[in-house]
Amino acid sequence: MKKREKVENVMTKDVYTVNITNSLKEANDLFNKHHIRHIPVVSGDKLIGILSQTDILRISFGNTFGNDQAGSDEAIFEMLSINQVMKHSPESINPNNTIKEAAEIFAKREFHALPVVDDDKLVGIITTTDIINYFIDLY
Repeated sequence: MKKREKVENVMTKDVYTVNITNSLKEANDLFNKHHIRHIPVVSGDKLIGILSQTDILRISFGNTFGNDQAGSDEAIFEMLSINQVMKHSPESINPNNTIKEAAEIFAKREFHALPVVDDDKLVGIITTTDIINYFIDLY
């Protein structure tokens, strides 16, 4: 096992992103279409926030009443903006940090995803799933 394996070697580089002008419905559609759970919110290439599928579920009726409430969810999505729901100024990690450092952040802070930022530019995202898959491959 490489003890100094870098985040850049296991992170997802082709990241789906949104900006604050996108709608929550568009973000929800990205979650569903691509089977992802976290979407960085950017202004250009600069990270300004992160939106999780849990954030969407927290405001939707579908989480409470089942999938029969899709119309109600649409109304909620129109009433709120990404800017109102996202986590502002999220913690991030550098691509040169180690997988161990990312894992320690996940363990201590109970995050499940960290945007990867280099010189204020979003270059990827690393998730707990990425780290688990890394260790599975080693095993």
